[in-house]
Amino acid sequence: MAPKPKEKAKASAVAIPAISIEDLFTSLSRHIQRSEYEQAVKVSDQILAAAPGDEDAIRCKVVALVKADSIEDALVAIKDCSKKGSVDLSFFKAYCLYRQNKLEEALESLKGQEGSTESMLLESQILYRLGKMGASVDIYQKLPKSTIDSLEINLVAGLVSAGRSSEVQGTLDSLRVKATSSFELAYNTACSLVEREKYKDAEQLLLSARRIGQETLMEENLADDDVEIELAPIAVQIAYVQQILGNTQEAVASYTDLVKKNLADESSLAVAVNNLIALKGPKDVSDGLRKLDKLIEKSDGPEKFQLARGLDLKLSQKQREAIYTNRVLLLLHSNKMDQARELVSALPGMFPGSLMPVLLQAAVHVRENKAAKAEEILGQYAEKFPDRSKVILLARAQVAAAAGHPQIAADSLAKIPDIQHKPATVATIVSLKERAGDTDGADAVFDSAIKWWSNAMTEDNKLNTIMQEAAAFKLRHGRKEEAARLYEQLVKSHGSIEALVGLIQTAAHGDIEKAEAYEKQLKPLPGLKAIDVDSLEKTSGAKHAEKGPNAGVTETYEAKSKDKAKKKRKRKPKYPKGFDPANPGPPPDPERWLPKRERSSYRPKRKDKRAAQVRGSQGAVAKEAASSSDTKSNQPANPKGGSQNASTVQSKVSSKSSRKKSRK
Repeated sequence: MAPKPKEKAKASAVAIPAISIEDLFTSLSRHIQRSEYEQAVKVSDQILAAAPGDEDAIRCKVVALVKADSIEDALVAIKDCSKKGSVDLSFFKAYCLYRQNKLEEALESLKGQEGSTESMLLESQILYRLGKMGASVDIYQKLPKSTIDSLEINLVAGLVSAGRSSEVQGTLDSLRVKATSSFELAYNTACSLVEREKYKDAEQLLLSARRIGQETLMEENLADDDVEIELAPIAVQIAYVQQILGNTQEAVASYTDLVKKNLADESSLAVAVNNLIALKGPKDVSDGLRKLDKLIEKSDGPEKFQLARGLDLKLSQKQREAIYTNRVLLLLHSNKMDQARELVSALPGMFPGSLMPVLLQAAVHVRENKAAKAEEILGQYAEKFPDRSKVILLARAQVAAAAGHPQIAADSLAKIPDIQHKPATVATIVSLKERAGDTDGADAVFDSAIKWWSNAMTEDNKLNTIMQEAAAFKLRHGRKEEAARLYEQLVKSHGSIEALVGLIQTAAHGDIEKAEAYEKQLKPLPGLKAIDVDSLEKTSGAKHAEKGPNAGVTETYEAKSKDKAKKKRKRKPKYPKGFDPANPGPPPDPERWLPKRERSSYRPKRKDKRAAQVRGSQGAVAKEAASSSDTKSNQPANPKGGSQNASTVQSKVSSKSSRKKSRK
């Protein structure tokens, strides 16, 4: 019976007519409209089997594979079609490489197709992910505005990422678009306000963005959880602004709520975790490390570390660097030096243009008490990249000053041209050089600062302050002529009273006539007229004489208080009830409040160690132990009881002797 059904099946298969290509394309269109991409790939293969090299079928197959997230299969299909040379799929290849984060290869594949709008959009996205924000924004600005929906959203995002937040408002005005036209645009504009440190305005715009987003998404009939996921980036940014404004409790509550609910996209959740760890600091290191362990994982590839769940593609370079930095800092706080060293060694390759890996390397060496090694690393980087070494030199100065190397710290500060001649920097360098014993170097710093401020064309000129401190420094170190010259310049140019006093003090050491001439310019102090100088020199000092209705009140008050002190009445002491001061009895023991063990009269009881050394059969008593116990019992306990125990001792001795006699 088995062969018959086979023959029927064969006959029915032969009877099926061939499907036309038009019907296959109709079916393909239906699958694509229904987002049934796997079925669309199968139908495309059927079309290509019937009509090899069909351009529309090839494109539909590649797009369906991309939509189904089968990027590798899409690249294989593109490669097969490229061998036949029938269709140009360079744009699709570039997009697939972009999805795989092979950004340089994607740019290479786009060459020759720069004219189309689609390729320009893709190129701008690739440049954005590469961190070339300026080039990305330039391409966006060249795109035709009328043909692209929501172009302003990506354009504002690019301007913010490129550090051109100040251009955002002008761009919106030129596009004739309001920031509140959509919640995405409001969010991006608020980010530009954050970059410009206008946190209050940013907070208000973020709250508006959240309200607009809730209304828009509810109209689309999204579930509440989906709405929260869509608006999670806004919630994280609001918490960040609250953190910056000092509302720490609100920020911690917002971050914790986002992490606990887990209703956010991966990138927003990672930023919330990182910001929460940064806000807590070293308070809960183990919890912070546990949370970051879920974000960072080791890999066997060329990069030892990478972020989990594809976060490397979703987060910006600045955000990724912040996560790795916090990881290193937590490892240092928990004293896990091996792990910190391993992670720090991988950071320069991950962020080649950043200063943070160098600073973290120095931090690891400082934690290991290798300050000299940290100073060497920072110094080498500063010499190699002098144009971006300001933060590096400041860190080197801090490390050197803490390690007791004041000369290195002073030299590091002196290499920063932006702050080299500011009063605070000058004071710090001079103090460091004084600690190092380099008085001449400190003096040269003052001279250089005076020269710089003399030629500076600024409204807030600090020449007066620098000259005043330089003159005081020179006077303190015995350079009186130079100090007098500076004080004289200050008196002539600014008429400073402090400089006039310093000039008189300095000139009094060598030129008394000059000191007296300048002394006449001092204004007399009120209340110091009619003072006899000769009698003042004989006394220990002058007292200020007050004139007025209250003069002399203090002296009379002091005299009266002294008289009152002399006439104090003696009161009889109060005794306890029943106490007779005539017969007080023996004085109380001064140690009565101390425990017995702490009193000087306390004698602990001694234990006889020999009594425990009993050998022999059970119940036997050693002779030595018995004799020792007898002698112990015969000794009086204290001197007072000696007379009372005399008879007892005598009777024991007599009985003992009688026993001995009877044995004999």
